[in-house]
Amino acid sequence: MQEVRIRDDYIKLGQALKLAGLVESGVDAKIVIQDGQVKVNGRVETQRGKKLVENDEVSFEGSTFVIKSKELS
Repeated sequence: MQEVRIRDDYIKLGQALKLAGLVESGVDAKIVIQDGQVKVNGRVETQRGKKLVENDEVSFEGSTFVIKSKELS
């Protein structure tokens, strides 16, 4: 399972999809989210601005990734 590392306490769903490389743009993210194609923690999520925090799991088109905090160096 892919991990998406974030610097802050949360990341918005649309931004996470772009960061994971599953969509090419914010517009693409908006469309797939509004169409009910994205799941967060096993539930369909239709809010592009949904805040994701550490250990949230996102699924889209057979790909799944989990949100992780950036490791301290």
